[in-house]
This record gives sequence, C-alpha cells and structure tokens, in this order.
Amino acid sequence: MAKPNKKGPTKTIKIFCKTCSAPLFKYRKGGKGALVKCFKERISQNYTLTAGVCPKCEKVFAREALVKGTPAYKIIGGKVWFK
Repeated sequence: MAKPNKKGPTKTIKIFCKTCSAPLFKYRKGGKGALVKCFKERISQNYTLTAGVCPKCEKVFAREALVKGTPAYKIIGGKVWFK
C-alpha cells in the first residue's frame, strides 16, 4: 500500500468537539470529503492532553489506528466538526 504524502496539503482546517466546541487539532487536510481520519504527521497543532479525548468535556472523539502503515486517528462519526 502507498503511504500518504508526507508534505501533504497546504490548506489547514481547525477541528472542534461537537459537544463543547473546544479546539482539538489544527490539521492539513486534502480534498473536499468528510473527515474520517487524521494522520498524526499532518497535525500541525494538537490541543488534546490524552489521545482521542476532548480536553474540555473528556468525551472520546477518535481512536488510534494504523492507516496504510501510518499512525492516525480514526474519527468517530458525529463527534467533531471543522472549518
């Protein structure tokens, strides 16, 4: 399997918790589709204290996984929003 592009896209998005609107990540996302996974190497700022848990309301929004051999967070549907 091919690895994701390390340099990645230049467009950054901010990812927030759906419940309390706390900022979670600043992420370099490619494409127009839904946010399904976040590759750890593309996260430019991480506001979480524990992996996959919101720092404010402490709800789990993602799980750690290997996607194409690269560490990533698999986002749980409906737990986050981004702009």
